[in-house]
Amino acid sequence: MPEVSVIIVCMGGPQKYLETCLAGLKAHTSASYEVLTVAYRWSAEDKDAFAKAHPEVMLIPSDEVRGFSENNNLALPLARGRYCLVLNDDTRMDSPVVDALLADFEKLPPEAAVVSPCIRFADGRIQTCGRTKWTAWRYAKHYLHLVNEGKEPPRDEWALFQTYTLNGACFLIKTEVFRKLGWFDERFFFTPEDIALGHKLNESGYSVWADAGVSITHLAGASVSAMEAAIKPARVRGSLLFYGEPIGLKIFIWCFEALRVCKYAFLPRTPRNVLMKKTARNVMQTVFSKASPKEIFLKFS
Repeated sequence: MPEVSVIIVCMGGPQKYLETCLAGLKAHTSASYEVLTVAYRWSAEDKDAFAKAHPEVMLIPSDEVRGFSENNNLALPLARGRYCLVLNDDTRMDSPVVDALLADFEKLPPEAAVVSPCIRFADGRIQTCGRTKWTAWRYAKHYLHLVNEGKEPPRDEWALFQTYTLNGACFLIKTEVFRKLGWFDERFFFTPEDIALGHKLNESGYSVWADAGVSITHLAGASVSAMEAAIKPARVRGSLLFYGEPIGLKIFIWCFEALRVCKYAFLPRTPRNVLMKKTARNVMQTVFSKASPKEIFLKFS
């Protein structure tokens, strides 16, 4: 039986990031592991070519519209390892991340359920290194770009330290605990399923940890997706569900997006500005909706 089951959701096809992700994993991991890759909306040609090139990888087709939680949950029940490494396909390992995180568990108390590495952008900046508790107030500040998680490293730069929640780009979790909690919450489509998981772990008596001395590179996130007009309304709806749908937060978001509509109405009519204006309008239309995040995504996609 493998020590670790690596779960990777890959959207669109394997060409852009997946090969780099798998190569780094192979080059820097000595622990026994299996890889389960969810092929989200791949072409038949991509599936066939990848299966021939990587017979060691379990390829799990996902041809319907699914979010992050649903896609991961296709693979997670098939995991055979003592631990699951949830890993974005757009990550790169340049050091023995898996081995180091496994070694961390040997130092931690029995209630420890998750260890995450320091997640960095390609230019070396920290994306997250542990995550504090998220509240509606913190989300509102985040909405105003007043929360920079890259400025929240531990006091001891190389410490293995207890944190509160996690980043879905990369974390190692005890499979038994993950299964007990029912895997990811499928109410959420694009976010905040990772934050929700961390909160649920704490509420269930488990602890979440991060190791600032172990780093992985997160390659994506530098540009606005062409699907932003569907993704952001679904993302906002998911966050509102997580925070209990406070009316004050809804009003704040509606007003903020109304200002954004006005802003982009006066800016030059570039493709990006048109997209951002449309996105803001879509959020305004759905912020008071009772539809699910997935229903909202489907409406605007």
